[in-house]
Amino acid sequence: MKYQSQKVAYAYFLAAMGLFGIQVLGGLLLGWIYVSPNTLSEVLPFNIVRMIHTNALIVWLLLGFFGAAYYLVPEESEREIFSVKLAYIQLAILVVGTLGAVGSYLVGIHGGREFLEQPLWVKFGILVAAVIFLFNVSLTFLAGRKTAITNILMTGLWLLCLLWVFAFINPDNLSLDKMYWWFVVHLWVEATWELVMAAILGFLMLKLTGVDREVIEKWLYIIVATALFSGILGTGHHFYWIGTPGYWQWIGSVFSTFEVVPFFAMMSFAFVMVWKGRKNHPNKAALLWSLGSSTVAFFGAGVWGFLHTLHGVNFYTHGTQITAAHGHLAFYGAYVALNLAMFSYAMPLLRGRAPYNQVLNMASFWLMTGGMAFMTFTLTFAGTIQTHMQRIVGDYYMDVQDQLGLFYLMRFGSGIAVVLGALLFIYSMLVVRREVVKPGPVVKDAAVPGE
Repeated sequence: MKYQSQKVAYAYFLAAMGLFGIQVLGGLLLGWIYVSPNTLSEVLPFNIVRMIHTNALIVWLLLGFFGAAYYLVPEESEREIFSVKLAYIQLAILVVGTLGAVGSYLVGIHGGREFLEQPLWVKFGILVAAVIFLFNVSLTFLAGRKTAITNILMTGLWLLCLLWVFAFINPDNLSLDKMYWWFVVHLWVEATWELVMAAILGFLMLKLTGVDREVIEKWLYIIVATALFSGILGTGHHFYWIGTPGYWQWIGSVFSTFEVVPFFAMMSFAFVMVWKGRKNHPNKAALLWSLGSSTVAFFGAGVWGFLHTLHGVNFYTHGTQITAAHGHLAFYGAYVALNLAMFSYAMPLLRGRAPYNQVLNMASFWLMTGGMAFMTFTLTFAGTIQTHMQRIVGDYYMDVQDQLGLFYLMRFGSGIAVVLGALLFIYSMLVVRREVVKPGPVVKDAAVPGE
């Protein structure tokens, strides 16, 4: 840690990990409700638990992004954060807003729009926090050194915050409502968040591999160009069936096909940087999460997204468990794993210790990734059967659900693995103080092969 103000990132990471734990536990409960639908139905209805699960995911990822910005912007700009006090005020607003939203959901107060269910006062609180954040990091950025990493990160964060304005627009016309709704939901996760992902991944590759900055910057600009080219008009794959003109079916299909490119580029970028790297960085856990993030994002967002993005296919598959398979793997790879990579890199430095407890950290990676992969395959098979029975044969929705019980039970089992992995990650970050496996003795004057 080069700058004292970077310590503010630690508070953001702690809050993010707390919500991460709540999010995965909520997801596990949802998985069990699919198996046993009447579980806690009078106390915690399915729709309320789902709100908590999805909203906790979005908020903790945003906290992770904000914390990552407060960590890497000072280092890239070569100066302290403009105001540490403002950063803590922003965090307090976000935490209070999150608790207020959860409390509102529990008593039945919510907006009803999926992912944007927050009460109006919470939405305004998020807007105020976003303005504080932009003011704080922008002044830090403008006063210091400019790099490709901070240029891309600031562009992504500015667009991310500005797009939140569309969360307040809720017209009576349902087609317009859905269009504005997707301006937030899609243009966050498939456009602006990709810029944030590219910047953070570039920063991690710079620190972990030792590859020259110029090489990393060239890759980043290519990734960003393809992300914006495909992601903006790729929004059209959400406009197929909401009452918009028919040309959106072709726009959405064509540009959505190109959305595979930036994720393939990010995966290639990560592996090429490690291959070219001359630096044997001791933090293997952060490197594993970085490579895992780019790889799983390619399969989850790229491959599984492409599986049902063409309008001729989507006509049958939209709203089925195939959508859930794509959403879970894409979010996990692109943004969950990326944040955990940043936590793994930064927290040992913020806590003033060398990389530690990496065995548990890497075990959590394989546990979570394996569980999420199995969940994705399970939901994909369930969605394929659901598509045939419901959309082709014409069976009733609930009759079809009765036939998918075995898949939901397997999905719940994979959810247990994900939760155990998440709790193990949090434990390895906050509790364990030394490496589990001690390094072996160093052999001096060993013979060099070939000599």
